[in-house]
Amino acid sequence: MARNPADSSPALSVRDLRKTYAGGVEALKGVSLDVAPGDFYALLGPNGAGKSTLIGIVSSLVNKTTGEVSVFGVDLARRRDAAMRLIGLVPQEINFNLFEKPFDILVNYAGFYGIPRAEAVVRAEQELRSAQLWDKAQVMSRTLSGGMKRRLMIARAMMTRPRLLILDEPTAGVDIEIRRGMWRTLREINAAGTTIILTTHYLEEAESLCRNLAIIDHGRIVEEGPMKTLLAKLDVEGFLLDIEGALPAALPVIPGVEVQAPDDHTLDVEMPRSMDLNRLFGSLDAAGIRVRSMRTKSNRLEELFVRMTGTPDAAAIAAAARESA
Repeated sequence: MARNPADSSPALSVRDLRKTYAGGVEALKGVSLDVAPGDFYALLGPNGAGKSTLIGIVSSLVNKTTGEVSVFGVDLARRRDAAMRLIGLVPQEINFNLFEKPFDILVNYAGFYGIPRAEAVVRAEQELRSAQLWDKAQVMSRTLSGGMKRRLMIARAMMTRPRLLILDEPTAGVDIEIRRGMWRTLREINAAGTTIILTTHYLEEAESLCRNLAIIDHGRIVEEGPMKTLLAKLDVEGFLLDIEGALPAALPVIPGVEVQAPDDHTLDVEMPRSMDLNRLFGSLDAAGIRVRSMRTKSNRLEELFVRMTGTPDAAAIAAAARESA
């Protein structure tokens, strides 16, 4: 059997992509990146960094100024329709008819892509069951909770069996329990072979789900690579220490270590990765502080993000990451 050339092509390839809006605003300044087939890829950046413009161009909603985009080897400019059939897009805004039933939303969406109704009906049941929405298939969509509406958006995008699924802030505005439930759904979709590109302001979400990432700032990629490799570059790590009894009025001063007390029984510690933990515990013991337990802070990606962008907005996103933890 002849091999399909697209099988060895990146799921998404972007080369020297530039976008200048009317008025001279340069949103993208030569962005290049590759996303491998089967990857779970994070695209991060402050507000106004160029994420939405990049996603808009890839999904054919925004016209590029210059540059090249291909999806599994299919050039977006030359073969737009073929490229679009490979992509599923889940936008941040709820954009389906709230007075339609979820089942009808999915079947009608499939019809727009030429999928026969009989097949669309089968797929709709499959996707609604996968999204845990089958019991809501025949109710008005406006009655669904926020989390259900988000899951319905994902189910709709999967109706065309896309090879590349793009999610723009898919868990924005939902509570922690719903967000983690959606993570399970996305992991299952990715494990089944669908490549996923995720934009998010929840840095914990990106670190938990994604294997590779790019950080975009002021229209340029400022960092890109495997999540583990980039996080390993950081020379500091953080711990939360649960203290036995109450903390003393004056915290110990440990050279090279930042020590804060969020409450009377917890220490928030940031220290160089090269420092021996025994030195930390020895200093605390000398100050009469007994450590009962210790856990690693989930702030590594936050630290990387702030370092790479260094913007006030980055600090706001970092705060959102802490609130989501």
